[in-house]
Amino acid sequence: MSRKLQRTEVCADCSAPDPGWTSINRGVLICDECCSVHRSLGRHISIVKHLRHSGWPPALLQMVQTLASNGANSIWEHSLLDPAQVQSGRRKPNPQDKVHPTKSEFIRAKYQMLAFVHKLPCRDDDGVTTKDLSKQLHSSVRTGSLETCLRLLSLGAQANFFHPEKGTTPLHVAAKAGQILQAELLVVYGADPGAPDINGRTPMDYARQAGHIELAERLVECQYELTDRLAFYLCGRRPDHKNGHYIIPQMADSLDLSELAKAAKKKLQALNNRLFEELAMDVYDEVDRRENDAVWLTTQNHSTLVTERSAVPFLPVNPEYSATRNQGRQKLARFNAREFATLIIDILSDAKRRQQGKGLSSPTDPFDLGIDDDQHDYDSVASDEDTDSELTTQNNNNTQRSNRAKVLIIKVYVCVSLVSMGRSSEEEGGRGESEEGGGGDVGEPDPTLPCTEDVILKTEQVTKNIQELLRAAQEFKHDSFVPCSEKIHSAVTEMASLFPKRPALDAVHCSLRLLASSASRLQVECRKAAPSEPGGPAVDYQLLTQQVIQCAYDIAKAAKQLVTITTREKKQ
Repeated sequence: MSRKLQRTEVCADCSAPDPGWTSINRGVLICDECCSVHRSLGRHISIVKHLRHSGWPPALLQMVQTLASNGANSIWEHSLLDPAQVQSGRRKPNPQDKVHPTKSEFIRAKYQMLAFVHKLPCRDDDGVTTKDLSKQLHSSVRTGSLETCLRLLSLGAQANFFHPEKGTTPLHVAAKAGQILQAELLVVYGADPGAPDINGRTPMDYARQAGHIELAERLVECQYELTDRLAFYLCGRRPDHKNGHYIIPQMADSLDLSELAKAAKKKLQALNNRLFEELAMDVYDEVDRRENDAVWLTTQNHSTLVTERSAVPFLPVNPEYSATRNQGRQKLARFNAREFATLIIDILSDAKRRQQGKGLSSPTDPFDLGIDDDQHDYDSVASDEDTDSELTTQNNNNTQRSNRAKVLIIKVYVCVSLVSMGRSSEEEGGRGESEEGGGGDVGEPDPTLPCTEDVILKTEQVTKNIQELLRAAQEFKHDSFVPCSEKIHSAVTEMASLFPKRPALDAVHCSLRLLASSASRLQVECRKAAPSEPGGPAVDYQLLTQQVIQCAYDIAKAAKQLVTITTREKKQ
């Protein structure tokens, strides 16, 4: 879709006129030079797209335009608007400044470190938690204020938050209200268009029931965005989703496959669902990189200096992924056009096979479930379309809760096993073939940080207590929740005491805040396990267990982050 730029528009990062690119998840417009830095950060930091030469769903483009014109950039530059910052010499780059290091260092600080984003005030009590922010998001998406919701997301609100009282996610609310731009923003931040509410209805169901047919159809497209994008890359067509959800392109000589190709296809089919989903997402990212490369080469003119440092030869490191996965992602760039097309066709074919349930492994195997933070963790739950009895609905909801709790337990065990070894896969991933996107703060190592050995020692005590809590959860020993939570809180307090009260690194500050708030939340949730007074409300132990395990996961995640940061800083 073409787009006419207004003369008043400038690059969000250096104020260069007539920006041609946008960062979709940041809601800002950027120039060619700044775009080269954004691309080097990776899609987990900034999702870039050309305003004129890339394909755009109309609603997505309108969402970006709305954010850009309503001051979304002030969210990412909040502290720079303070006159004191100007007096201290802290400023954003000019168009004439060099890309490296001036513009690149500023952009990394702005989007990767979130150095200028408004920080929530720290209080002695629990303060504003992720749950509070997510509840605000849940309420705000029914309005047209996109910048309010982007601000909440920037502070940590969860796009897939399941409201315990309402029984819905923010996307359900936006769909019911017909807020198509809010829906676009939520999906960009990982909201699942197929997530069920407490009664098993999806956001698409909400949109249809409210008469928002265009929004319902767009949500279907969002649900199949990955496979649609892969098909379009190869053959320039997308399914209409009324007569089928998949287009499987064919190569002219597809029947003449080599033994190596056949063996590779068998290996792909043998992957469990989680690994297959990871591979598909990595190939999607590589398609995006190649498409942007093509646009980049098309749009550069002879007056623009295109250096090797502005190129993105392979997918940047994502510190949330393991070293093995990061290395595999980078190797995708070595595939020639034919090899890459063959891989995409195999993925599309197998995605269709798995979606139709042909030859899938048992859905009760927890390691075959998707366990990304940004999606709901449900097993396949049998439904009875011939009855609407409350008993059937309640049984399905209880099964969903139980399955989600099972997967959360897996998540926590992954975290605690990593921190028990004294390092994380994220740290190793950050030391792959590229140092881009490593997640550390810009500047010299912080000398006030404790030694790594002390942090690991305290972390091991935290994780030991978490494992005790998990055993109690798995064995339904709810009376053990409170004493376990007290032990965890004590261990967390000891771990936090190793760090300075006002750490210089924003990453340390955020991790400590998550650690403390999660431990406090855990205590509150565990106290609910105490027997209620006679005649009082019954305790929903399945829902309670789910909340307890989520808190434990947040604690383990924060502890793992602190180990990663400390290890990295001490090795600099």
